[in-house]
Amino acid sequence: MRPSRDAQLPVRWIFLSLFALCPAVFAQSGPGFATSATGGTASLSALSMKQNGAATTPSGMPRVFAPTLPRTTYTRYPWKTDIVATVFWIGEQPTANNPTPNHKSSWDVNWERNYGGYDDPDPANRDRDFTPKGFTPGLNPFYIALPYNDCLSYRSHKAEAERVIPWFKQSFVKPGRSVLRGTWVAIRFGNQVCYAQWEDCGPFVTDDWEYVFGNSRPKNTANAGAGIDISPAVRDYLGMPSGAKVDWRFVDVNEIPDGPWKNLGNNNHFVRIAELRAKRDQASAQTHLDELRRLRDQYFRSGSQ
Repeated sequence: MRPSRDAQLPVRWIFLSLFALCPAVFAQSGPGFATSATGGTASLSALSMKQNGAATTPSGMPRVFAPTLPRTTYTRYPWKTDIVATVFWIGEQPTANNPTPNHKSSWDVNWERNYGGYDDPDPANRDRDFTPKGFTPGLNPFYIALPYNDCLSYRSHKAEAERVIPWFKQSFVKPGRSVLRGTWVAIRFGNQVCYAQWEDCGPFVTDDWEYVFGNSRPKNTANAGAGIDISPAVRDYLGMPSGAKVDWRFVDVNEIPDGPWKNLGNNNHFVRIAELRAKRDQASAQTHLDELRRLRDQYFRSGSQ
C-alpha cells in the first residue's frame, strides 16, 4: 500500500534533511559522521571549571564575555601593582643568576617534552603568532611563574594551602595535586593587557603566599625583587623588556577576552572546551542522522506493504 499524498509531506522533509546533512546517507555504504565520544564531555568540562573556579551556565560551559580590559573597578581578585617581571622559558639552562633549569616545572617533570621543545626566547627565532619557530607548542605558550607552590610532594599539600588559597576547596581533587596549576592571570604593562596560565613556581622562592594571596610585597630580593616570571610569548605580546614593572591579578575564566592566549595547548581551558563542543555537536548530528535514517527506513517499509 502506497502512503497518501498527505503522508508524503513529512517524508519529503526527512529526505531533504538527510540530504542536507549527509548525502551519503542514501548510499549503500560510505562514511558518515564519526561516532560520538562516550562519557568525556561532562567530566572534562567540570574539571576545566573546577581547576579555575570559573562561573558556569547550567550546561556546564563558561559564561564568556570579551571586555577590552579586565574589570578596573570591583574585582574578586585585586591587582598587584609595580611588580618587577623577569622573562623565563621552557628549556632554559641554569646560569649563575638562575641556578634552576626549566626542562621541568614544579608540577610537570616532562614540561619541555610536553611543550614540544625549547621555547627559544630569541625574537629572531619566534613567529608572529608568539610561538617558537619549528613546532606548534603542545602547551599554552602564554605561561607565568609565581613564587608559591601549594604542594609539598605529589602526595601532600602545604599546611597553609587550604587556608590561604581562595579557590582551594572548590578545586581540590586529592592530596598532592596542585590547585594552582593552570590558573589564569592578567598581566598589565602600560595600556596593554595579556592573559596567561600559572605553570611554574618562582622566581627564586616558592613559599611567598603572603604576597601571592595577600597584601605583602614580594619577599624575593634577587633580580631587583622580581615577583613574577613571564614567558617569551607574554613578553612579546606586551612589548616589554625583562626587568620592567607590571601589574597582575588572578582572573576567572569568564573574564578572559579573545586573544592568542586562547589558541594553543592541551592545558588550555579554551582549547579543551572547543574540542568538547566539537565532540558534542558531532554526537548531536550523529543522533539526528540516526533518527532520520530510522524514519526513512520506516517509510520504505510501509510503502512496500
